[in-house]
Parts: sequence; structure tokens; C-alpha cells
Amino acid sequence: MHASLSSLVIVIVAAFLTPLLLHRFRLHMIPVVVAEIIVGIIIGKTGFNIVEQDMWLETLSTLGFLFLMFLSGLEIDFSAFANKKKRKGEKEPNAFFVASIIFVGIFLVSLGLSYTFVWFGYIDNAFLMTLIISTISLGVVVPTLKDAQLMKTTIGQTILLIAVIADLVTMVLLAVFVSTYDPSHGNTWLLLGLFLVGVLFYFAGKYFKKRSFIETMAKGTIQIGTRAVFALIIVLVALSETLGAENILGAFLAGVLVSLLAPNQDFVHKLDSFGYGFFIPIFFVMVGVNLDLRPLFTQFDILLLIPLLFIALVISKVVPVYMLRIWYDRKTTLAAGFLLVSTLSLVIAAATIAERMGMIDENMKGALILVAVLTSVVSPIMFKKLYRVEKEDRKKVVKLIGTNQFTLAAVRDLRADEYEPTLYHIRQDKIEQTEHIFPIVDIDDYSFETLQAHEALTADVVVVLTGNEQTNAQIATWAKQQGASRVIAFAESPSIVQQLKDVGVETISLALSAGAMLKAFIESPNVVHMLTHRDITLHEIEMNNLAYHGVLLRQFPFLGDCIIVRIFRGHESIVPHGDTEMRIGDRMIVTGSEEYVKELRELLEGEYH
Repeated sequence: MHASLSSLVIVIVAAFLTPLLLHRFRLHMIPVVVAEIIVGIIIGKTGFNIVEQDMWLETLSTLGFLFLMFLSGLEIDFSAFANKKKRKGEKEPNAFFVASIIFVGIFLVSLGLSYTFVWFGYIDNAFLMTLIISTISLGVVVPTLKDAQLMKTTIGQTILLIAVIADLVTMVLLAVFVSTYDPSHGNTWLLLGLFLVGVLFYFAGKYFKKRSFIETMAKGTIQIGTRAVFALIIVLVALSETLGAENILGAFLAGVLVSLLAPNQDFVHKLDSFGYGFFIPIFFVMVGVNLDLRPLFTQFDILLLIPLLFIALVISKVVPVYMLRIWYDRKTTLAAGFLLVSTLSLVIAAATIAERMGMIDENMKGALILVAVLTSVVSPIMFKKLYRVEKEDRKKVVKLIGTNQFTLAAVRDLRADEYEPTLYHIRQDKIEQTEHIFPIVDIDDYSFETLQAHEALTADVVVVLTGNEQTNAQIATWAKQQGASRVIAFAESPSIVQQLKDVGVETISLALSAGAMLKAFIESPNVVHMLTHRDITLHEIEMNNLAYHGVLLRQFPFLGDCIIVRIFRGHESIVPHGDTEMRIGDRMIVTGSEEYVKELRELLEGEYH
């Protein structure tokens, strides 16, 4: 018992110290999960060999792997599969169509390369090698795209969709492979039973999701949502093994089901923190602990496999992805290809399964995992070296549907160097007969056809204030469906407000706004003065410059006479102080002179590098 607890303590302390060391030495280029494997190698069989394998670590490591597969399924944003309407003049591809074509290319190239490894005698089964070469790590792709602020761009969505399709297809094919080639496992057709049960769970989850008693039980000590997720994982894992599939397929399917149910982001963050805060680090450290790399350097054929497999992974991704050269420059295309070279968790799964089935030996397994670790280090570094965002001076396009005293007043105060507004109104409506420096478009009605013909539904921001709440809701929904980045609609009724929030529309109430402003006038007149006077107003700046990621505010020398009033990080509102870290994606509320605010905006929203 003493030995097992000692090993557990060593692994948990190692998992705890790893991100601290990365932060201390500013090794942001290395993914944390890769660093955990490297630390495991140091304390494991290859290094000091101070960790003993036992039931404690084996159980926690297995749970970590299952939770990793669950979160991989949860990472899939199925809204990305929607065919969003492109804006007029955009020369960009249909992300889903191009991603599907590229993945087919990746799979075919991988199939051809796998026969090379069969010919060299490294492996007997070309199909297994195809799965190993064609898989892509969502765990590396997603954080890298988030850091680069590319998740909502067409190129980012295309890269993400290629990784998502690869993850889905290779996971299912791995389950089919095991069922086909392993006599101890069940029939492939039994997998349909697993997916059928998944469909039933989905409809059950959808039915209970909005029940009021579920919302009540989701708080406090009950946390019914978290209990439901763990019950779902365990049930599907057990069912997966019973039907002859790998347990990881059940965990992955559980993640996909939860993603389809569109949980709120707070709940997703809770699951992320639970997984990446405890179970998953133990799994990755143990991957490194169990790797014995010493024999790899005594066998020339295995040593030769490492660069050959790495080259195969690069060729299988970069060659098909070069199709993007039709729409993007050479560096952007190569950057996308190198990012998709990354592979990790599914290779570990495939290598573990293949060793269990006797298709590869322990040394071959070690070589496969080592190459996967190398790709996870090299590919994000290559992406960041190759990818450059051309600094845009493009103004934000704002379309305001419904011209009246509110929209006219708002547009007058928008900065001309940052926003390009257009107002739309019915011909019969009377508006101020004064000279305007912004365009006002006369339209016959608020029908979908009319608005679409005048390109009123596609913009960075669409604001709807027609005077009719139902019309506002309908137009706002159309704008969201047509791919407008942000849609703001005026609504008073709670039912319509909820309806619009469900489809991602931001709502504002004139009555509530007027009441809030009056209250502020009474209680804090100087705050209202700041909000309404341009020379001392508040500004929102999004931090997109990777060079300042992780920098403390007291170490940031470029504030001038600007003051950071608040920092919004996801759903978190942070009161800034000297030891507050700046992070990619932070939205900073600042006040100060116009000159310094402009300089600060250019600095923090500068190009990604």
C-alpha cells in the first residue's frame, strides 16, 4: 500500500508542477498534454523509473483516457457543419464541402503510404496503419486556433472541420476494425445497437433538458447535470464493451451526445476543469511513465521508423490540404497543413489496441506514441511560424433595420473610422429631413426577399428596431440564419426575448434601458457622464496579440494615460490589479485619451505572431 500511494503522489505532483514549469520558463509553444508525457518519460521507465504501476494509477489513468475521449466528442461544434451564407464578394470556400473533400484526400494518401510501411515489414495490416496516419488531434488543433483567434473565420472553420471529420471517422473505423479483426470482440453490426441507444439518450436528454425541476436540481449540492454526464459516460462505456467495441467509443459517443444537446458554456467549463484538472493529466503522465524509449535506440529498424512515420504524417496532411491554395496564399495553406499533422490521443488508443491484439510489439507502440508526441510539439510551432494575419483596417459593417430617433442618434455617435453603418426604412416612414453623412436606404417592406435583395441581413452587426416586436424577432432570426456575426433586436416580451436568446440573438429593451439610465442618473450621474460624452467614454478592446499573453498588467508598459476598468474573460468579470494576467481573448474595458486608446487598441488587437 505504501508503494502504491507513493507512486500516486509522485504522478499527481508531477501533473501539478508541469504547467507551472511551462509558465515559469514561458514555453507556451508546447501543449500542456505533451509536456505531461515528457515529464512522465523523465520519471518513468525511460528516465528515473521511480513510479510503480499499480491498481490506483491504472484505474485513474483509464478514467482519464475515457474522460479525454468524452471531451474530444464534446469539443465538436455541430453548428460548424451548418452551411452559412457567404457575404457578397467573399472569395472563400464552403467550409464543410472543402473539409470533406480534403479529408477524403488525406485518407487516400494515408492508405497509399500505409502500404509502404507494410512493404518495409513494420506492420502487417495496412488498414490499421491508415487509421494511425490519417487521424488528427482535436486537442492540439482547437487550442491553437483559439490562440490565433481563428475559430470564427472561414479558414479556421475549415481547419476545424477537417480535424472534426477525421476524429469522427477514424474513431468509428477503429471500432469497426477491432470488431472485425479481434475474435474476442462482437460482430460489427452490434455497433448499430450502441448508436441506437445513443439516439434514445439524445431524445431523452432533449426532453428533460428544459424541465424546471432539472434546472433547480442542477444547483447546490445535487448538481444533477454533472451526475447525468458521468452516468451517461459509464453506461455507454459499459454498453460499448458489452457489444464488443472499445470502451473509448462509448466515451466519445457520450461527448458527442452532450455536444448535440448544446449545454451552456458554464457547464462545459465545469466539465473541462474537472477533466483537465485531475483525470486527464494523470493519464498523460502515465503514458510517458509506461514508455520505455531505450530499446528504440538499439534497434535500427525502429529508429528509422520514427522519421519515416513523421514524414508520412506530414505528406498525408500537407498534400491534400494544398487544395486550399485556390483561395489562400501559400503560407496560410502550408500553416493549415502543418497544424493538421498533429496527432495524439487516437494514436495512443490505436497503438494500445494493436499491441493488445498482437499486431505490433511494445517497441513499435513506443515509436508510434513518440512520433505522436513529436507532431504535437512541432505542428503548432510550424503553424505559428507560417501563419500571419494581415492587419486589417476594415471597418465593421453595421446594418440598422428600422430608422427612427434611436437608431439615428446611435449612428451619429459611431466612430467613422471604425464603423460603416447603413440604415434601412420603409419609404412611407417619416424621418428627420436633415443631411446625413451615412447612407439611408428606402425599402418597400420588411420581407425576407426585400431585405436579402438589399443585403441588409449580412453584416458584422445587424440591429433591428422596426417598432413591431414580432417583426423584430422574425428579421433578427433571418439575419442570424444568414450568418450575421452579431444580431441585436429590440424586444420587451419575456417569451420573445427567450426565443431570440435561444437562436443567439442579443436583445435589448427600451423600457429597461430607460429605467436603468434614469436610475444611474439618480445614483451615479458621473458614470452616465462617462457613458454619454465621447471624450471620456469607455472603450472595449479585445486582446489578440500573442506576444502579451500571460503578461502581468504591472509589467505591461504601454498603457499611457489609459486605465483598465474591467476585464471580461468568457463569462467571468475580473477587477484588474497589478498581478492580473493578460490572456488571448480578454475583452478589456478601458478609459483614457482618444490618442492613447487608439494606440492601445492597435497594440493589443495587432497581428497574431
